[in-house]
Amino acid sequence: MCSHQLPSASADARPVHLSHIVAAHPEQGWNLLCDGTIVFDDSGELLPDGRVVDPHRVTAGQLAVAA
Repeated sequence: MCSHQLPSASADARPVHLSHIVAAHPEQGWNLLCDGTIVFDDSGELLPDGRVVDPHRVTAGQLAVAA
């Protein structure tokens, strides 16, 4: 595992990863980063210390509607 340090940020800030992918599993919807973080296709994350970053989903009100 790499020794990358995650920058400390507030809970609503999106973390910046300095890490790279060491195991890609697009068929299962996730990638393992060299620092032990698991990043999911829906933008959610499971950090090495067990914390969870919720997916960054767009609400229905933010979607553009085609006429």
